[in-house]
Amino acid sequence: MIRVTFLGTSGAVPTVARAPSALHLNREGDEFLFDCGEGTQRQMMRFGTGFGLSHVFLTHLHGDHVLGIPGLVQSLDFNDREAPLAIHGPPGSKRHLTELVHAAGHDPGYPVTVREVRPGGVALAREEYEVRTFETDHRTASVGYALVEEDRKGRFDRETAEAELGIPPGPAYGKLHDGESVELDDGRVIEPERVVGPPRPGRRVVYTGDTRPAEATVEAAEDADLLVHDATFLDEASDRARKTAHSTAREAAEIARRAGARRLALTHLSSRYAGRAGELEAEARAAFDGETFLPDDGDRVEVAYPDDAE
Repeated sequence: MIRVTFLGTSGAVPTVARAPSALHLNREGDEFLFDCGEGTQRQMMRFGTGFGLSHVFLTHLHGDHVLGIPGLVQSLDFNDREAPLAIHGPPGSKRHLTELVHAAGHDPGYPVTVREVRPGGVALAREEYEVRTFETDHRTASVGYALVEEDRKGRFDRETAEAELGIPPGPAYGKLHDGESVELDDGRVIEPERVVGPPRPGRRVVYTGDTRPAEATVEAAEDADLLVHDATFLDEASDRARKTAHSTAREAAEIARRAGARRLALTHLSSRYAGRAGELEAEARAAFDGETFLPDDGDRVEVAYPDDAE
């Protein structure tokens, strides 16, 4: 299960309905936070994500993406946290993020590490997945993040194994599914390709943070199951988008189309569009045939495996 909870979907200025940028991701019990705008800890309580975070991934140092760090770190401390917390940020961010961790002279009672990451690298490596970084185009040092799962084993064809090949149920099935050949009692050697299908892709969730449309995003979001992309403006404000290094809803949709993404979430909505979210959705849908939505704060989506979604 991958569950994404949109904690903050506003642009630089919060509104009554939308908080600054923050996104919670739960992958099979591993909990991550992408960006941490002011008030993120309250949004986590309000929308029931819990505080089991192990890693925080920050796209850049603008206030609407990082000012929630002091409150979150201190609240975790007040709740007697002992588990370590890792905070990742773009090049040049370590000193500033360390200052936020220790704001007002607070010294956390649990281990907090701050790491700088660079585009084109791996921020976190696990056996079944990685959180990769990619280059984004904003007014300051910035990175995007892509959670990319390893391919899964192909489907095991039990009917063929049992009915056609006469392989008795038992340990042989596990060996074949693990890619090993097995020798039966009658001397036949069965290769795994006879009963195991091709590898099946894992899931891919991509989060850009603030950015202009970028080729690196297209590459990072290739066949993504969910692309969460900056869509601060309507196309009518494209000049403003260029000047402030943001994207329009149409531009985000074009990136999703080029990448072959399955779903596109539009986020970082400018406060000028309060009550007009439907216009951004309509603009994006005209340029992208996949599922497009503009989440409200608190909205959740579950990301299925590609073959389960078909």
